[in-house]
Amino acid sequence: MNEPLNRKLRMALVGGGQGSFIGRVHSIAACLDNRAVVTAGALSSNPERAKASAPDYGIDDARAYTSYQEMLDAELKLPADERIDFVSITTPNHVHFEVAEAAVKAGFNVVCDKPMTYDLAQAEQLLETVKNSDVVFALSHNYTGYPMIRQAREMILSGELGEINAIRSQYIQGWLVEAMEHQESKQAAWRTDPSKSGAAGAFGDIATHAYNLGRYMTGLLPDQVSCHLKTFVDGRRLDDYGTAIITYENGALGTLTASQVTHGRENDFEIEIDGTKGSLKWRQENPNEMIVRHNGKPHQIYTRDPKAAHINAMGRAACRIPAGHPEAFFEAFANVYNAAFDDMAKRACGETFERRDSVYTNCYDGVEGMFFIQQCVASSQENAAWVPLRHEAARK
Repeated sequence: MNEPLNRKLRMALVGGGQGSFIGRVHSIAACLDNRAVVTAGALSSNPERAKASAPDYGIDDARAYTSYQEMLDAELKLPADERIDFVSITTPNHVHFEVAEAAVKAGFNVVCDKPMTYDLAQAEQLLETVKNSDVVFALSHNYTGYPMIRQAREMILSGELGEINAIRSQYIQGWLVEAMEHQESKQAAWRTDPSKSGAAGAFGDIATHAYNLGRYMTGLLPDQVSCHLKTFVDGRRLDDYGTAIITYENGALGTLTASQVTHGRENDFEIEIDGTKGSLKWRQENPNEMIVRHNGKPHQIYTRDPKAAHINAMGRAACRIPAGHPEAFFEAFANVYNAAFDDMAKRACGETFERRDSVYTNCYDGVEGMFFIQQCVASSQENAAWVPLRHEAARK
């Protein structure tokens, strides 16, 4: 239980009030392995809803705050052995920066939902704030937590696939094929509102996952991007479909498609990696299997089996239960949290920890994600012109 602290970490949730999707996911994932407990929260910008939502998380009324500012001020006044250890931010995008910066400056660790901020300027400022602190900052690109993704990452970085030639990723949904933002859908309303979502719609919401996962799995550094964004639903103010071509510094090519308007598609995220020695394919809707191919040999199906000889250390460490018992969305989220918890425990004990090249996605990845969104929008506005994609914060 968070050795050597031997106690649960105390979690504060910002966002996640009634009607929220991702706030509930964060709370379940953080507490899944008995390493954290939801202790406090500022669950809504509406004070009445914030208070009314607290019992859903077991938050005592005294620590159900009506704003994040009130929460941070009150928690700092508590004894160190009572106050929160970290803040999880699960609000719409336009609120991320102000909450994250305030929490970091107050000395609290942060787990922030993606994309990290509203725009690139905020992301770069937040990175500087984090660098000038000693806090743990994790970004919840949850797909990096799947066991088979961790397995693939170690295979690729150790050279099993050879030199990487291509990354093909697509993230296809259909839930916005109608104008849900005009049908009292809270989730659709803010995701299609540029004042809350930012410069991009589908590309900010799901293409960032597709781009980040390719970077996480391969470590390839990007060079340029050419992107075309499209809005198919009449009256919608942000893109709901887009394609991008990415060149990488080693000469590899990447293709990325994101849609939220494809009939019948649910959460179909798929990625393929081509190397000079082999290729692999993983699909989020069947996450416990990965296909590995070599010319002239039978195709191999790697299954999530922590006791199998083909599973490497990273893949095995991301598993909780025996083969044949599916692990998926919540567990992957929890793996991101667990890696961050390891560093939170180290920080609490005065130990050093890796700030940039962590197993979990972090503030550096958040800056790169915002740069990806900015450059894709800029490229699309110039008829898919090639624009730079390498940001100085990018890590392998």
